[in-house]
Formats: sequence, C-alpha cells, structure tokens
Amino acid sequence: MSPVSSVQGSSGYSPYSVIAGGGQFNKAAQGASELAIQEKTKAQVGGLDAGRENMQYAKSALNVEDGAMEGITDFLQQIKEKSIKAMNGTLSDSDKKTVQDEINEMMKGIEEAAGQASFNGKNLLNGSTQDMKVASDGNGGEESVPTADLSLKSLGLEGFDVTKKDVDISAIDKALEKVQGARTKAGAQTNAIEAAMTYNSHAAMELNGYQVNKEEEQTVKAYQDMKTRQVLDNYQMTLQNQQMKDEQDKARNIFM
Repeated sequence: MSPVSSVQGSSGYSPYSVIAGGGQFNKAAQGASELAIQEKTKAQVGGLDAGRENMQYAKSALNVEDGAMEGITDFLQQIKEKSIKAMNGTLSDSDKKTVQDEINEMMKGIEEAAGQASFNGKNLLNGSTQDMKVASDGNGGEESVPTADLSLKSLGLEGFDVTKKDVDISAIDKALEKVQGARTKAGAQTNAIEAAMTYNSHAAMELNGYQVNKEEEQTVKAYQDMKTRQVLDNYQMTLQNQQMKDEQDKARNIFM
C-alpha cells in the first residue's frame, strides 16, 4: 500500500463536495455527527419560522376580535346612556318608545358584530367556536386564540326594553363587565403571542448564525483537507515518477 493511499483512506469524505456545498454536509460519509447537528438545526429553525407564521395568523384573529369588542363596548355604553335617559319620569310613552327604537338599533349592531366577527371562516364572538390552538414551534409549544360568546342572549340583554316598568339597567353594567373581561383576556393573549413571536425571531437568528459559523468552519477545514490531499497527490506523483526513472535506469544498466 502506498503512503498516500494509507493516509487518505476510503471514508467517502470529499472536501470538494463540502466546499461546493458552502460548508454544508449532504451525506453521513462527510461527517455523521456534523450532518445530524446540521439537520437538527435546520429543523429547529423551520419549526420556529412556521410557529411565527402561525402566531401571526393568531394575532390577526385577535385583532379582529378586539375591533369587534370595541364596537360592542361602544354600543353598550350608548345603550346605557339611552336607558338612563328613558328613566326620566317626565317622558311620555311615545318618547320612551323612540328611545327604545334607538336602543333596538344598537342591540342589532351588537348582534351583528358578535355574529360577523370571524377569521378564516371561524366565528370568534358568538359562542360557536372553542378557543383555537396554534403551534408556536416544532417542539410542542402552543399559543391560543380565546373566543367568547357576546351575543345579546349571552350578555343578558335579549329582550331588553326600557318601556317596561321592571327594566333592569344593571344588566347593561354586567354586559359591559363581560365584554371587558373578554377584551382583557384577548389583550393578554395578544401580548403573549407578540412575546413568543419575538423569541422565535431571535432564536431563529441565533440558530442561523450558529449554522453559518459551522459552515464556515467546515469550509475552512475542507479547504485545508483539499490542500493536504493536493500535496499528498503531488508527493505520490513524484514518488511514482522517481520509481519509473529508477526502473528505467536499472533496465539500461542491464543492457549496457
């Protein structure tokens, strides 16, 4: 066995392919542990990127929710003002009927807001959809989009009528409290999702940076290996040439 062949071996490792791949390994023969780390890093980055995209959808859904709940809150506050106005004993039944007509329009607006607040075909505020879960990474992490039931029935305002003698204005305050509770929950979840998205972005950047550094190291090592092989190849060629020359000299000496 020649000195060169004994040094190079037959592992299947090729510095040329590593350099051509920008420092990335494409098969285990180039480095089983390095390839495993490289693939794991890619998988982690992919999971973080996919999770960030999922959470962007979740954040958009929460924005839809908040906008609808803001509208419902405005309607409730106006209903409360109108209801207090209707409690004026100097108003005629006709005046109260006019106030109730205005309240009916606002209650219709609440029902429409709760019924139409949806994201990707899923209603968010009429009680027909449970809290939605979204994967936040590739390791089992998840965030959620809390939903709510803010229909008139759920708010306790179905059939609310200020023309009746037994009207309970406190029901409006209870409805406002329920909407505020839902908004607070959605707001807290929005903050949590934004924090998770920021984490994913930073973690992906760190992992990408680590992978780039590894690829640079592997490229440098592959280049050094390539230069070493070139030197060894040249050395082998020199030995072969010298061997051929020696054999030619011996042959000439035999026939002299």
